[in-house]
Amino acid sequence: MSQSTQPRSPVSGKHVRRAVAHCLDVLEGIPAAQWHDRAGDLEWTRRETLDHLADDLLTYALRFGLARPMGVPRVPLRVSRERPEGPANVIFTDHDAGPQGLLTTVEACGGLLAAAVDTAPPTALAPHVFGASDPEGFAAMGVVETLVHTHDIARGSDRDREPPQDLSERALARLFPDVPVLGTPWATLLWATGRIETPDRPRRTDWRWYGAPLDRGAARDALGTAEDVTG
Repeated sequence: MSQSTQPRSPVSGKHVRRAVAHCLDVLEGIPAAQWHDRAGDLEWTRRETLDHLADDLLTYALRFGLARPMGVPRVPLRVSRERPEGPANVIFTDHDAGPQGLLTTVEACGGLLAAAVDTAPPTALAPHVFGASDPEGFAAMGVVETLVHTHDIARGSDRDREPPQDLSERALARLFPDVPVLGTPWATLLWATGRIETPDRPRRTDWRWYGAPLDRGAARDALGTAEDVTG
């Protein structure tokens, strides 16, 4: 089916919190020894991928802590890596805290993003590598990052399961206006982010989302104007 012509359901901090709650529920049972295994098809370990997710949620939230979010390209925190092939983050969870510490960090960072997007002026814009976006756009980015990286981490374990379909549906409508929904919204989101192939569509090797506010008609105008992202 294609995306509905009915009015689009918005994305808010409530949906970020629901995505994070799904993440915690899925990942809490993974044994400690398995957190050093590779996360799906990524080059990162499960631990590194969850740290990356927490870092994304936090840095998205920080953009709306500024009185003038568009005044600087990014909050100038020091970026580092724990190993050369690992993610470049501004935060890392204490290794001594174990898997529960990782989940606590993600929950805290997700809560900050939820609060930030719900309290920021709806028309505020903040910079992103794919172009400026509004609080709803960053909420949708948080949902997508959380759902797909939870899937990456859970792959190869007995914990992998589908998130609520409405979260994927909202995120697709907000960030992937060019992608028709075929099958379920969750399967479509996995395809849109290069995770799977389907009988009707080969796996994407290059993909991106479109965070420009949809009510300004900017998302479709921006198609193809920014570099693609992989992984």
